[in-house]
Amino acid sequence: MDQGITPERYRVIPRILLFLFHHGRVLMLRRARTKAVGPGRYNGLGGHIEPGEDVLSAARRELAEEAGIVDVPLRMCGTAVVDVRPVGVMLFIFRGDWPHDTPPTLRASDEGELAWVPTDALSRYPLLPDLYVLLPRVIRWRPGDPLFHAVITPGDGEQVQVRFGG
Repeated sequence: MDQGITPERYRVIPRILLFLFHHGRVLMLRRARTKAVGPGRYNGLGGHIEPGEDVLSAARRELAEEAGIVDVPLRMCGTAVVDVRPVGVMLFIFRGDWPHDTPPTLRASDEGELAWVPTDALSRYPLLPDLYVLLPRVIRWRPGDPLFHAVITPGDGEQVQVRFGG
């Protein structure tokens, strides 16, 4: 069936971005200094969606792979298109809340160092630039709220524009 998919059409790579919260802190990954994008900067957990995988299964897999954490309810809270050419990125953004009093034991990750970051101190941490705008939306989002949708347009150096729809 012809769906009009040609090399000239705008294409995106589907990815997961997720944040786990516990008592006023968010689990973040300080990217390894060897990473091409954002070395030494904090990001949420996540990665590529594998062929044949749905977005929720991908989010659960990424949380297990990167942090060794399983059986946490995750909810999709938004989407974001990272508008880079010729191939963009489609982010499916999830959040979860650790349901126990004691935080989970974190395991080492090849992706970088895991850390619980106080949500009221995020502005003092070296985050990936779009997270200074995107993460407050994730923090405020609650089950039952509508999903948020954004377009992220990287600029020169540290410059990034985040535009919310609706």
